[in-house]
Amino acid sequence: MSEPKTKPTDASVEDFLASVEPARRREEARTVCALMQAVTGDAPVMWGPSIVGFGRYTYVNGTNKPADWPRIGFSPRKAALTLYIMPGFQTQAALLDRLGPHTTSVSCLYIKRLDQVDMEALRALCEWSFEEMKRRYP
Repeated sequence: MSEPKTKPTDASVEDFLASVEPARRREEARTVCALMQAVTGDAPVMWGPSIVGFGRYTYVNGTNKPADWPRIGFSPRKAALTLYIMPGFQTQAALLDRLGPHTTSVSCLYIKRLDQVDMEALRALCEWSFEEMKRRYP
């Protein structure tokens, strides 16, 4: 049986964020990290080599095995900041309309430039997501 690759580590979040290139993406990552920490009240934790997560919940995956994942998190990828938020966040159409340029998948929000985003809308979306995750996975 294989171990999940994405799990919490003892790696330094600050060291990871300091290594993000280019500088603009590094500063965006620090901004999103501070926002998520304020929203959750949790300290950031590295999940695998490139995801910064906040909180934790356990779900049953497609093979009926329990797996842990952060309640909310992000990764400063080269193409875009990837935010891992509650599946179904697309129901928050008013917030997404206010947000600014972005793309989505099932539980990911992709932002190419944080300076083009309405930060109040982003914060509200993160707050909704975190509260919904706590409700669904107490």
